[in-house]
Amino acid sequence: MYTYDTLSEALNDLQKRGYTHDFNLTYTQIESKTTKELYSPEVFEVVEVYRFEGMSSAGDNSVVYAIETSQGIKGVLVDAYGMYSESLSPDMIQKLHFNR
Repeated sequence: MYTYDTLSEALNDLQKRGYTHDFNLTYTQIESKTTKELYSPEVFEVVEVYRFEGMSSAGDNSVVYAIETSQGIKGVLVDAYGMYSESLSPDMIQKLHFNR
């Protein structure tokens, strides 16, 4: 597992390591921002997770997921955690609960 001081440092390094797709989070799936393809929890794995806490505001809290799909698509999902986190299906909560 890698260690990063900032969100941008993590994203830059993950991209260099082949995590080139950006994913959006939906209630039941993740979606590729570029292809609009949807991936259910059964077809992707969370490979790495990094949490970042904002110094000035609770709204600055974020988590980065390095994700790989069963088709070999590698990308990142950046999401808020705490009071600004999204509501998710039980399957998505289970999948994203990796090392929390």
